[in-house]
Formats: sequence, structure tokens, C-alpha cells
Amino acid sequence: MPFLSLTLYNFRNLSSKGIDLASHEVFFVGENGQGKSNLLESLYYSAYGSSFRTHNESELIKRNETEMSVRSLFREESGQTHTTLIAVRNKSKKIEKDGKYIHDRKELINTMPCVLYSHEDLEFVTGSPERRRFFIDQSLSMYDASYIDVSRNYKKILRNKNICLKEKQYSLLDAYDMQLAQSGLEIQKKRKDAVFGFNQIFGKLYGQISGIQDISIRYVPSWKHVQQAESNDFSYSDKNMPSESEVIDYLKKMRGQEQAAEISLSGPHRDRIVFEKNGVSFVPTSSTGQRRLLALVLRTGQAVFYSQITGRKPVLLMDDVLLELDPEKRQKFTALLPEYDQLFCTFLTGEPYKNYKKQGTAVYSIKNGEWEKFE
Repeated sequence: MPFLSLTLYNFRNLSSKGIDLASHEVFFVGENGQGKSNLLESLYYSAYGSSFRTHNESELIKRNETEMSVRSLFREESGQTHTTLIAVRNKSKKIEKDGKYIHDRKELINTMPCVLYSHEDLEFVTGSPERRRFFIDQSLSMYDASYIDVSRNYKKILRNKNICLKEKQYSLLDAYDMQLAQSGLEIQKKRKDAVFGFNQIFGKLYGQISGIQDISIRYVPSWKHVQQAESNDFSYSDKNMPSESEVIDYLKKMRGQEQAAEISLSGPHRDRIVFEKNGVSFVPTSSTGQRRLLALVLRTGQAVFYSQITGRKPVLLMDDVLLELDPEKRQKFTALLPEYDQLFCTFLTGEPYKNYKKQGTAVYSIKNGEWEKFE
């Protein structure tokens, strides 16, 4: 399933031409602001139909232009080749796979599963609860298309309920709470199972690189068993998962508070993810280096977890992240990279990228949006 080539047209500052990517490892080398990250972004965009840097697709179009496109050629493990085309023109977006229109970008997600390592991943460790939930949701969406559907449905119901609370249309709240309970419990069950599986990988990896053992992720749902609703017991096993009727009763008890606040106060959109060491929150007392390593190991765990679930190898996109580690941890981290179908890395000029080269690694010099292959 690796990328064989990419053809760009008016994508950010990059030259409108094709680039040969038919190598197991591809390195982009250059100074800041020359287009290295833009190339990774174009790969990610081709794989998922969205950018990891912006929700405003007009920002992807080269200055003074009104349209852009990204065309990729990739090969599955079976050897069969495919093409994708994503084009944006006048705020209209078109996605094609093998010449056929795709009406929902979720159809792309299992096509070229990319795992992105970037500086912004630190938000999954130190950022808002929303950003931590996003990481778990993204990990699930990589292999479970039904999770995308149930998440979309939950958000739609939640949006409608919040409108009712804002506009004081209380007669509709019973119906929306019933729907929220159905969709929300399905989300929480999938999240719980994913975190359990992820923990079998994450703590071990972090310990091997950092020497700090017993790090784990705890999933803290905002809906607890009705008998625990007033306690601080946040355990959430299959045995104490609330039933649909218990959640509905709980939401009814919350009704007065939600009417006063004019917003829904509980559900998967309020769940929390906590990093712990031996049952105690780890992040508040951890160093900057330990937090950055947590973020990197999250991505490696995501790649390993995906491979275990699907039996497929991901494409790894690494955006200058090795700079964040000292030499010893850098060596340990690279030694523990998961098996991948293809690896793309960016390096600053002067970095010892040759230390990571393998036979057949393609290396491109990037300058002012242009690229030249080192022979």
C-alpha cells in the first residue's frame, strides 16, 4: 500500500509537479519554511481527505490561486495499484478513487492508513480533554468505520439537544436523551475497549525508552453507573457499565442543571483521558522531556495497535520529531519503531539523517517548494 508517486497542483508553496515516492523510506531535508512539512501534509491529505494543520481548506491553495489538487498513486500489499484525486475549487471539494467519485471521505480512511508524528502531538498529553479524546477517537476511526458513523450521529443529536436547551424547547429533551444514551453508550464501550488494548502496548514502550515503568492511560467516562453517580469511583468495566435506562434516568436528574446552563453537561463529549503512574496522575509532575516522549510513544502505540487489529502495516509520517529527543532516547525510540509499509521523515539541513538511512532510502533536498533528489 505504499505511495508510489504524488502529483501536486497549487498546494501551498510546493511546485506543481510530480514526485517519485517508490521507496520504503523517503527523507525530506531542508531548512524551516521550505516545504518539508507541506509535503507530509499533502500525503496525509491524500490519505484522509483532510489536513492535520487546518480546517480551512482555502489555506491549502497557493497564494493568488483559486484551486488546487493532490493526486496520488499507491500500491496495495496484493500488488494492485490505485489512484486518488482530491481537488478544491471555489470552496467546492471533489474526491475520486480510481476515477470514481467518493461522496464521504471516510471511504478513504482504510485506503492508506497514515500515522503522523508532529510537534502538535504534545496537545494529546498536555492539552484540553477534547484533544485527548480526539487521539482515542482518531485511533478507533483508523480501523472502525462504524465508529465514524456513531460519532457523527452522536454529535448531531447533541447539537440538536443543545439548541433545545438554548431555546427552552424542553418538550423534546426526553427524545434526545434517549438517542444520546443509545449512541453515547456505544461510543463509550468502543473507547473503553480501545484504551484497554492500547494499554497493553503503551506502558511497555514508554518504559523501554524512558526507563519509567507502570505508565498507563485511564479512561474516565462522564456517565458512571447510577449507583456510582455521586461517588468518585470512575472504574468502568463491563460489569458496571450503565444500562441505557440508567443513563436516561441520570440525564433526567441532570435536567435542571442543564436547563440552567443551557448546554448538555454529560456524555462522551465530556469524557476524560488521564495518564497515570501506579494510579497517580503522571503529567502534572512530569518533565517537558517526559511529556514529549509520551506524545511520541502515543503515536508509536497507535501504529502498533492498528497493525494488531487489522494485520496491516501503516505509513509513518515523521515531521522533525527526532529533534525533541536526546541522542540516547532517539536511538532507543528509532529502534522501537513499529513495522511500517513506508516511512517519510523530515530533517533540518545539518541533522545526521544519514545515520537513519537504509539501502534504497530516497533523500530529497527541499528548497522554496522545489525538490531535488540526492543521488
